[in-house]
Amino acid sequence: MNNKRLKLAQRRERLIQESADQRARLAECVDVWREPLAVADKCILAASYFKKHPVWLATGSLVLFKFVRPSFVGKWISRGWVAWKLLRKL
Repeated sequence: MNNKRLKLAQRRERLIQESADQRARLAECVDVWREPLAVADKCILAASYFKKHPVWLATGSLVLFKFVRPSFVGKWISRGWVAWKLLRKL
């Protein structure tokens, strides 16, 4: 009986060490994504804000058209439209 308990204790220690190693490797993998996910969270937060307050989005667009050349803005709007259509198809 003691031999069985000893084997179980050794197995338990080995499994605890393996899980600690796996947690460390997972933390390293996740750490790479921490900054990009933080940026994505901020973008989602901004999108939800503009969804609740569309007047600010319209005002910002008008200011953009006022101070930036219309041809420059039109070029980027057309590029954005093409990108949007491509993303929708995917």
